[in-house]
Amino acid sequence: MAKDYRQYLRVAKLPHVWCPGCGHGIITHAIAGAMADLQLDPDELAVLGGIGCSGRASFLFETDAMHTTHGRAVAFATGLKLARPDLRVLLVMGDGDALGIGGNHFIHACRRNIDLTAVIYNNAIYGQTGGQLAPTTPTEKRSTTSPYGNIEHPFDTVRLAVAAGATYVARTTSFDFPEIVRFVRRGIAHKGFSVIEVLTQCPTYYGRLNDLRDPSQMLYEFKLQTIPLEEYNQMSPEERAGKIPIGEFLCEERTEFVESYYSLCQLSRSV
Repeated sequence: MAKDYRQYLRVAKLPHVWCPGCGHGIITHAIAGAMADLQLDPDELAVLGGIGCSGRASFLFETDAMHTTHGRAVAFATGLKLARPDLRVLLVMGDGDALGIGGNHFIHACRRNIDLTAVIYNNAIYGQTGGQLAPTTPTEKRSTTSPYGNIEHPFDTVRLAVAAGATYVARTTSFDFPEIVRFVRRGIAHKGFSVIEVLTQCPTYYGRLNDLRDPSQMLYEFKLQTIPLEEYNQMSPEERAGKIPIGEFLCEERTEFVESYYSLCQLSRSV
């Protein structure tokens, strides 16, 4: 039976503003599906986005929402969660927004283990501002600021999040819609900082600059490049070349920041 997501979406804002073939609508659809699965009260939800293509997603949810400054969505979300710990707070961020200008905020949110759910729309390029090189652009791939190919090594979002201290970390692609729903659902339900990276297609810039103009071709490339984590772990280094593992990388319990903060406040009042 088809789910009714309308209570979670601002239907009047549809159709969305993203380019034809962009994967951001798929991810946003999946987030609404996760909300519906959990039967969350929209009045107890907040969705915050930064600057970039992904930041537009915050406008589409029928919840409290904020469109924040570039790279500062985590900072705004931290303040909101501290002021209103009863809210479930989601972040919709691009790879550049989260790991470029916002990278310092991101790693410290992981370290603190604050109860936020961060969905990173990773299209490996700065899509809204002109197709510039992003911190996740693969080596040798082209952008408007690396027309001869990227010479830098990209961030691995999953390894960065795990190393920095996030307690739920998963990765999938816009090709794997049911996995997006499942991982976002688990991230929302998890107490602590949750990171769900979704590799998504940008035919307008990344695709055009790297001979992948057809969105369906880009989706098929995700299918060819990705391997379930369990299989990936059984492969030799030679077999892993050019492959990207997807799945749940970490799910653990650890002291959560907001609970610790309020416990400290209570203790200070009793002294």
